[in-house]
Amino acid sequence: MFRIEIISNKSVEEDIEQAMEKYIEDFYYTVFPLVYGRGGDNRKLGTATWPETNFALVSYIREQDLDVVKKVIRAVKKKFPDEGIKLFCVRAEDLEN
Repeated sequence: MFRIEIISNKSVEEDIEQAMEKYIEDFYYTVFPLVYGRGGDNRKLGTATWPETNFALVSYIREQDLDVVKKVIRAVKKKFPDEGIKLFCVRAEDLEN
């Protein structure tokens, strides 16, 4: 099992969620709808100076779905090359099972 985190501009949130749900069976996730921060040269702070904002999506996926997640994110990045879409993943263990 892997924990994935996707952090990106709020403008592509719906595109990412729809693509994940379309290509990954039983894709369950949590969205943090308003995330502030800085990445590279951009700041997303929701202020007059830095008006844009990010969102974060967290999901726990099966190992066999990891390549699909990577392909989905690559496709969305290709469609929106300037939105700073980032994908992170770490191995996770379900301690209840």
